[in-house]
Amino acid sequence: MAPSSGRRQPPSSEDLDERNIVGINKETITNTVSTDYPDNYANEEHAWDKEAFRRSFKVQWHDNQQYEAQFSLIGIDASIANAFRRILIAEIPTLAIDIVYIYNNTSVIQDEVLAHRLGLIPFTGNKKGIQNWLGFWRKPAPGEDSYATTFDSNTVCLKLQAKCTHNKDAPPNSKDPKELYHNAHIYAKDIKFEPLGVQEKHFSGDGVIRPFNPDILVAKLRPGQELEIEIHMHKGFGWDHAKWSPVATASYRLMPTITITKPILGADAEKFADCFMNGVIGLEPVTRKEARSKGSGYEGHEGELKAVVKDPMRDTVSREVLRHPEFEGKVKLGRRRDHFIFSIESTGQWDSDDLFLEAVKTLKKKCQVLRPQVTNMVYTF
Repeated sequence: MAPSSGRRQPPSSEDLDERNIVGINKETITNTVSTDYPDNYANEEHAWDKEAFRRSFKVQWHDNQQYEAQFSLIGIDASIANAFRRILIAEIPTLAIDIVYIYNNTSVIQDEVLAHRLGLIPFTGNKKGIQNWLGFWRKPAPGEDSYATTFDSNTVCLKLQAKCTHNKDAPPNSKDPKELYHNAHIYAKDIKFEPLGVQEKHFSGDGVIRPFNPDILVAKLRPGQELEIEIHMHKGFGWDHAKWSPVATASYRLMPTITITKPILGADAEKFADCFMNGVIGLEPVTRKEARSKGSGYEGHEGELKAVVKDPMRDTVSREVLRHPEFEGKVKLGRRRDHFIFSIESTGQWDSDDLFLEAVKTLKKKCQVLRPQVTNMVYTF
């Protein structure tokens, strides 16, 4: 017998696709571990290659509004996708309320609770002024004056001053506090920006510092109660406190896959569609060509409704379809391991697409810092 060369046929495109799918079964999940690394498959080279990555990597935008975006990153590893998510949440600087000086608070809300509520109100303003001109504030050293490190280039000052009084012109039978009193409800829009130094040059007109949502309720007052508060805003990062996170949500999920392996027709097709979110499965009539094609499974069913996969991205992978015995062996569920669907919701200081670009820049800077260290480590050993 001739000696074996040890070679094998290269994997087909179907085999490669199958390796890249996480199997979703009735009670288990299979193929969860990535296998595209050197020496995992005999006679297959899976070392990372820049050109191969360049060919396979794609970015697809599905929705790109100013403060909400949804896009897909295709052809990357989960570690890279998660790095972008963590950077979006914690490593892009924003401006937020940091220090609250409460001179008078006779409302029913305790000082620390009120300060916490104020700190979580998202603000916006001239993006270039916030991102490029405004610097970072340094906490005063022990024994140093509390204002020693406060300058117009690193601190934004706000004021909240309100007093609740009776409304003499209120309707006689009214029970609505908004009609009975002045300043019964204090909202984020009642917080006023007071420019310091040259801040008016950077934050004026449409670019003035203001709450992103002016109707956030801060406190409720009744006659005789008042607030007098000075607020200082500083730049910071989400890893220090959530109030500095530039996003309300930044998440991703794997692209669902739905493969119909056997025809599903008629009433079963309608039931099949009801097992998924609206728009995932469509119903189409069987064509004459399909009905006349031998082995298609549609013979003699011309005009009858069949189930087809319309938009798998809408699927939530609930596995509801796997509960019904009539669909057993007719459908395969899975998720693509290298297709990440990102959702970003900005809190207002950054546009949603700019946030992703900034995350790319941040990751690039991290790599530039890490690269010489890895190089030195290799040469050391």
